[in-house]
Amino acid sequence: WLASHAVLPGIAFVTLAALFATTDLDPAIARAWAFDAALGTFPARHAWWANELLHTSGKYMVSTVGLASAGAWIASFFGTGWRAYRRPALFAFVAIGLGISTVAILKEITNVDCPWDLAGFGGTRPYVHLFGDRPDDLPHAACFPGAHAASGFALMAFYFVMRERARAAAFVALALGIAAGATFSFGQEARGAHFLSHDLWSAFVVWFTQLGLYAGAFRARLWPRPAI
Repeated sequence: WLASHAVLPGIAFVTLAALFATTDLDPAIARAWAFDAALGTFPARHAWWANELLHTSGKYMVSTVGLASAGAWIASFFGTGWRAYRRPALFAFVAIGLGISTVAILKEITNVDCPWDLAGFGGTRPYVHLFGDRPDDLPHAACFPGAHAASGFALMAFYFVMRERARAAAFVALALGIAAGATFSFGQEARGAHFLSHDLWSAFVVWFTQLGLYAGAFRARLWPRPAI
């Protein structure tokens, strides 16, 4: 369990983080598919599908799931039929909120620019590698990790909710959470709001945050044990 949930993802995370921090993969990937050099901009920056559909509607969708989890937890105190869902609902609500909040806090303190603010992508600021020495005279930036991608990846919480109850359903939930995060990442990268590494970091930060919450406070205790 530790190897598959922590060690292997940890190795993948460190490898990818080091690769993107020491190369120019981020701008190269963005130029290859999202940025139009002839127009000097990201064509999808103001596109309806990237802004209203994936960004705004996606945000509302995840908020609705989180609030529904909170509602199920509250309902468990008033209806006996909901009692078995008390801990799973609490975990889902806390895990979604904690994953998103952790990324949001990191986004405010890391001081990393959005692609659309950079020279070569329609902006004026210099490109600085992740964790590179960013000039002190530049305005504060808040674009790393990707917060919107994190809201999609936060739905991986339902993998932990289901793994004690139905393993097959748990892996479906994991796949759906990854798909949601990847879809939100695609939209944000197409707009020029983030580089690929920003969203990869979001995925791993959310995963390890939720894993820590589950292992530390909820593991093997989410669902009532059947009477013997």
